Amino acid sequence: MKSRLILLTFCLLLFSCGQKDKGNNTPDCAVITVQATDANSEVSYPATIKGKQDVEIRPKVAGFITKLYIDEGDIVHKGQPLFLIDPVQYREAVNIAEADVKSNQATVATQQLTVNNKRQLLKKNIISEYDMQMAENQLASVKAALAQAQANLVKARQDLTYCTVTSPSNGIAGSIPFRVGSLVSSSTATPLTIVSDISEMYAYFSMTEKQLLDLIRDGGTMKDILAKMPKVKLQLIDGSIYKEKGKVATISGVIDSSTGSVSMRAAFPNPNNILRSGGTGNVIFPYTFNNIVVIPQAATVEIQDKKFVFVLQKDNTLKNTEIQIVNLDDGKSYLVTKGLKAGDKIAIEGVQNLKDGESVKPITPREKEAEYQKALKDQKDGNLSTAFN
Repeated sequence: MKSRLILLTFCLLLFSCGQKDKGNNTPDCAVITVQATDANSEVSYPATIKGKQDVEIRPKVAGFITKLYIDEGDIVHKGQPLFLIDPVQYREAVNIAEADVKSNQATVATQQLTVNNKRQLLKKNIISEYDMQMAENQLASVKAALAQAQANLVKARQDLTYCTVTSPSNGIAGSIPFRVGSLVSSSTATPLTIVSDISEMYAYFSMTEKQLLDLIRDGGTMKDILAKMPKVKLQLIDGSIYKEKGKVATISGVIDSSTGSVSMRAAFPNPNNILRSGGTGNVIFPYTFNNIVVIPQAATVEIQDKKFVFVLQKDNTLKNTEIQIVNLDDGKSYLVTKGLKAGDKIAIEGVQNLKDGESVKPITPREKEAEYQKALKDQKDGNLSTAFN
């Protein structure tokens, strides 16, 4: 078995670029003729998914939770009760404030009678201006006390309403770390829950400055630029593609100098509540190119961040030629913007072993495959003399 594996490996080596032609020792080399075509490509960008609005629900008053109106994952609506904080002390505070207001109202009424009476006495010169002014000052003081009591009553009533914690928006309730009996207050670090509006979801991602420049090279207002952006897809964490397409909604006006990237946000409708805030995925961005040369990545050699291909010359020699490509990578092909033109022939296999100026015998990939299959058949049939000629 081991010897057969060695023979098979040897056979594979023979049929890459570098196999010698039997007649003149010129190596066979599989080449293709490149053509300009329209190409569609996709690039994925890691994304963080968040709800349209994530609202932290926090208590405005301190006390023990006495009731939960919802559970984790429930759909809630704006104004819907979520939690009840023990209202007893706050209800009592309202009663005290109401009594204080009534007491101050009586004091104001009494002082008003006193002022009215002193005005009559002043007209008859029975009291002095000083006595009159003191009475009016006292009236102003008790009126101020009444205003303070009324303000305290408003606050007490407001605190009582805060005992029922309601949702400020529509959405879905997140985790609930506090249960009945938990003591909470406005200074509690952890929110009671988070209500996420997931009717529309935002996918936050980044692309490089160069990639963005390729998209917005024509310029225009931000509204025009966003309108020209193609619809994007969202790949979920399990590898599946979300059925609703999204649209790029915002592009940051600042490039992160530390990473050279630009933050972007795509909006996706979420009618069936499949997407959840805090999730991750990949935003898939489509690109369309007209009349561009497409070559397999295996046909290239990279030297110092530059890419080269071996172009077949008229005398069947190879010329090591630098190319420029679109800054996209699907793992299979490159889109060439400079260095190749339609009709050029390039080597596509074994390029790591080729040399600039080397003479080769060009064959098509189909011819190469046919010879390879014949060699395998000869090896299987035991015709080793013909298999490795």
